[in-house]
Amino acid sequence: MTLTGSQGLSFEVDDSLRGIMTFGWLEADGVSHAALPAAFMAERDTISANMLERYGSRSVLDIPGVAEARSMFHRLGVDPTKTRPSSEALLRRVLQAKPLPEIDPVVDVCNLASFEHQYPLGLYDRAHLQGGVFARVGREGEGYDGIRKARVNLSARPLLADDGGPFGAPTSDSARTQVTERTTSLLLVVFGPAERSGEQLSGMLARTAELLARYCGATIRVVRTIQ
Repeated sequence: MTLTGSQGLSFEVDDSLRGIMTFGWLEADGVSHAALPAAFMAERDTISANMLERYGSRSVLDIPGVAEARSMFHRLGVDPTKTRPSSEALLRRVLQAKPLPEIDPVVDVCNLASFEHQYPLGLYDRAHLQGGVFARVGREGEGYDGIRKARVNLSARPLLADDGGPFGAPTSDSARTQVTERTTSLLLVVFGPAERSGEQLSGMLARTAELLARYCGATIRVVRTIQ
């Protein structure tokens, strides 16, 4: 199935991923990497404190969204105890009374939404994408140079690819399309477990769009869900 927004990139999902994954899609322009204001820090810290108070004494599997993301990883052939969903990794930091990481203002804003809603996501510099985007399973020998790590093996793993080859996955993204301080046009893909509702996925996208617009000056061009 191929979807094309009036202004957006085309996106095709292979049938092998249907019934396992749903996708959230957001494109934004005019993204600023200026230092985040104190209001963001206060909002982030309040949400983190509330999550710690509410869930600090419970198993992570009891927290909404965690078990579903793990189940998705299992069905995709990825062991979530060895390679955790990024959303769960952020949650575990907070439950250990550690602060969310500070990487880049745009990344930090999106990480807050990922942590808060427990959806793993990928962020990509849209200027480095080539043609349409495809979600499929990796072929034998496929992989790429990861962000801050060695080559990422994608054989038999779910991935995102464009005309230049694989560039993203629910586990680790590529250096080729990574977001840097020079990124002004953004593609964000949410990797959603099929067990979660469309309303939850839409809520995650709306929250992310609101944070990007408020704190990073982004103009949101395309928002859609792919069930």
